[in-house]
Amino acid sequence: MASSNDIKNGSVLKLEGQLWNTLGFQHVKPGKGGAFIRTKLKNITSGKVVDKTFNAGAKVEFATVDRSDYQYLYQDGDDFVFMDMRDYDQIMVPASVVGDAANFLLESATATIAMHEGTPLYLELPPSVELQITYTEPGVQGDRSKAGTKPATLETGAEIQVPLFVEQGTTVKVDTRGGEYLGRV
Repeated sequence: MASSNDIKNGSVLKLEGQLWNTLGFQHVKPGKGGAFIRTKLKNITSGKVVDKTFNAGAKVEFATVDRSDYQYLYQDGDDFVFMDMRDYDQIMVPASVVGDAANFLLESATATIAMHEGTPLYLELPPSVELQITYTEPGVQGDRSKAGTKPATLETGAEIQVPLFVEQGTTVKVDTRGGEYLGRV
């Protein structure tokens, strides 16, 4: 058990038998009354986000989560196979844990996997990745007042919106958090 004053972004708490990832926290010291910590927590298994308030100095239980770098090897059915970069052990990560990150995973890409007691909890990709566009329609600038966008299919099979001037075969930089086009490479 630790104090609620030790809560930081990225720390994993064990509350009511479930694991919660801390997305944000704020120490509040009102003029009247005791201090408290306002947090935004995300349930690791369900993805539900809640706001929770702790009294300053309250006892909370932190979960031990090991984060390490893994290299993506291949997809085997509904599972994704990753290799530990330190000891070359391979692990199977279910598609439910990988989630939307599968849209930006290429073979030999590096990802950080958080593990709790041997179970993969979630996967973190770099903030942006460089992917090639395999298909997009030619862009025609019509009579619009501002620049338009068009759909483009990436080499992973994901579809994003790109500006009209981007052509098939172009390598683009994509934000892995929201899937937005960031620019050409």
